[in-house]
Amino acid sequence: MAIFKIDEIRNMNAEEIAEELRKLQSELIRERGIVTAGGAPEKPGRIRDIRRTVARIKTIQTERRGSRRSKRSEVSEPES
Repeated sequence: MAIFKIDEIRNMNAEEIAEELRKLQSELIRERGIVTAGGAPEKPGRIRDIRRTVARIKTIQTERRGSRRSKRSEVSEPES
């Protein structure tokens, strides 16, 4: 899996982001399983990179949800 930068994530649509998140989370589970079983991961820093990318993706998803909510509240609020 690729490690994405914040700009790359922002350029994706919601479906692509959800798919990448699913892939990264399954890879993270796999990597953690290797460590838990007593094995050594191929790339020790990979778990950290995956966790950071998952956090970036979730941050973008939250930002997008927040912007939709603010747009709805602007439309539904009556003017004084």
